[in-house]
Amino acid sequence: MEPVRALPLLYQNGMTELKKIAALCNYELLPERVGGMDYFFWQFDSKCKANGIQVDWFFPNQSDHGEYATLTVFDSGYESIENYFLNFCKTNEITYTHIITHFIELCTPFFYRIKQLSKARIIAVDHNPRPLSGYPLKKRIEKRIKGILFSRYIAVFVGVSDFSKLELIKEFGSQIGNKSIVILNGLDNSKFRKKLNFEFNNKFIVASHLRRDKGIQDLIVAVKYLTDNHEYDFLIDIYGSGYFEMELKKMIEDYSLQKYFDFKGSVANLNEIYCNYDYLIHPSHGETFCYSVVESLMCDLPVITTKDRGNVLKLVENNKNGFLFEAGQVNQLKEILVEILNNDSRLTNCSVGNKKVNTLTLVTMVDHHLALVLPNKF
Repeated sequence: MEPVRALPLLYQNGMTELKKIAALCNYELLPERVGGMDYFFWQFDSKCKANGIQVDWFFPNQSDHGEYATLTVFDSGYESIENYFLNFCKTNEITYTHIITHFIELCTPFFYRIKQLSKARIIAVDHNPRPLSGYPLKKRIEKRIKGILFSRYIAVFVGVSDFSKLELIKEFGSQIGNKSIVILNGLDNSKFRKKLNFEFNNKFIVASHLRRDKGIQDLIVAVKYLTDNHEYDFLIDIYGSGYFEMELKKMIEDYSLQKYFDFKGSVANLNEIYCNYDYLIHPSHGETFCYSVVESLMCDLPVITTKDRGNVLKLVENNKNGFLFEAGQVNQLKEILVEILNNDSRLTNCSVGNKKVNTLTLVTMVDHHLALVLPNKF
């Protein structure tokens, strides 16, 4: 583990009158992938500073892209964020008033251990997707036991959607119900370039982490079925990276579908390129919020996604601003693509029904999170 950096002058001078927040984020900082959470981290830090609050950020790695150079960042060197933070607290006499976790497993012994070192109010934000078929029985029992043992150390559970909040209570027990809230994620919609030309160009986009739960393997099988007996002209560009990338590429090669798929890697300007495509395809098996669906709708790009998982916010209305199918149902996805490619069902003005997405602003998200720290401010 890297040695802990020298403490900011604020701490060295023994100043304690300001609120101090530790934000633990198991979120890799990648300049080639700038998404909604990056903008949130930057804006939350700026708003905290404006209100006299110091934030120490704990990430797996360091980076100075975007506005990260203005943040006070401690990196774990890709070791466990939880273990790094526990060692940090043992080594440094810092009094935090609040500890906020993002992308950290909830209701684990870590929360008990940190309360032995700190009197800080702990706020746990849930971003974790759930498996399509639910957790196995053993895992469900483990989560319920952990909820009984460790949920008492968390002051507030934050779900990023109604679905997320309900799943938290189901997993960890009804005892967390009265301290579980919903704060929807938000985006700066002014940054998203609107789609103006709806002439069909045979181009689809996938934008997600390349993990099994994103369901891209279902899309590959659907394309195989689609092209088994008919020749179509179209291209699906896949943006993103992740552990499942090689498996997806192998599937495409095994099915001889290379001409239909192009892996573009991670990029920082998806907000500017969504509008160049005809549809977003998001065959996800599990989401808590789903940024790519929200981002696409902000660009007026129609969305093809799963009914209850990809459409977790209920923003996509069938035949208005997109098409819906049951998660894992490859034939349903294939039929949607057939109808689009045969010009039997295409959308020409997806702005209809998109009013709700414009309420998901970054300003509102930041203010609601800050209200957890400064409850009388907002």
